[in-house]
Amino acid sequence: MTSEPWYVCFFGHDYFQLYEEMLPPERAVQEAVHIVDRLALPTGSAILDLCCGHGRHSIELAKLGYRVTGLDLSEVFLERARRDAEAAGVDVRWVQSDMRHIPFEAEFDAVINMFTAFAYLETKAEDQKVLDGVNRALKPGGVFLIENVLRESIMRRFMPYEVSRLAGDIVAAHEREFDLRTSRLNDRVTLFHPGGARTEYYTSMRFYTLTELEEMLNAAGLVVDGYWGGLDGGELHLDSFRLVVRAHKPAVSG
Repeated sequence: MTSEPWYVCFFGHDYFQLYEEMLPPERAVQEAVHIVDRLALPTGSAILDLCCGHGRHSIELAKLGYRVTGLDLSEVFLERARRDAEAAGVDVRWVQSDMRHIPFEAEFDAVINMFTAFAYLETKAEDQKVLDGVNRALKPGGVFLIENVLRESIMRRFMPYEVSRLAGDIVAAHEREFDLRTSRLNDRVTLFHPGGARTEYYTSMRFYTLTELEEMLNAAGLVVDGYWGGLDGGELHLDSFRLVVRAHKPAVSG
């Protein structure tokens, strides 16, 4: 544990141990197809993959003929993304930056934010800066697509404790609490390695309702024009696990 924000420390090599089995290559392929369906943009459009992680969506979208920029804070993730893109034979522009500091203006036809990569920050005001930056990065008429966990599904499926065995005989133990006042899911993750060593991480994410998220998007100058219970376009309902929202930056009038 360190004094740095959790999102600076968490997204390193151990992340792959925790989530690799959940993220097989075929999942990224299918999700990229769904992303294209939700965006409804022609091949060759410019897409910013905000918080791109190790580039699994960026690379697949580049394979489909889109001009992709991947932005992430983690150099560990970006190093893997560069290797995987080279191995796949695609050209993706990789940028290391905090999500609050998107260094582009009116450059993209679409911005995507996938796999619950929003609301890591300490306050709503900091989260709002991210959406404001998305607006600046979009061309007039551009589209923003965000995928998160539906807050209501956390309430229905909440597990305060969970233990799982990972590859390499690593055991992961989760101790979770959900703060109803702040809507933050706090998770202390302990990895028990063979031989007795252990590593601890702490994550804290806020989950906005659809109503709250739409208000924030509107405050950023974006207009919601679609929402679903998954990237595949399924209807959003109380049994949905995911929340996918599409919004657009209004075109310049006149």
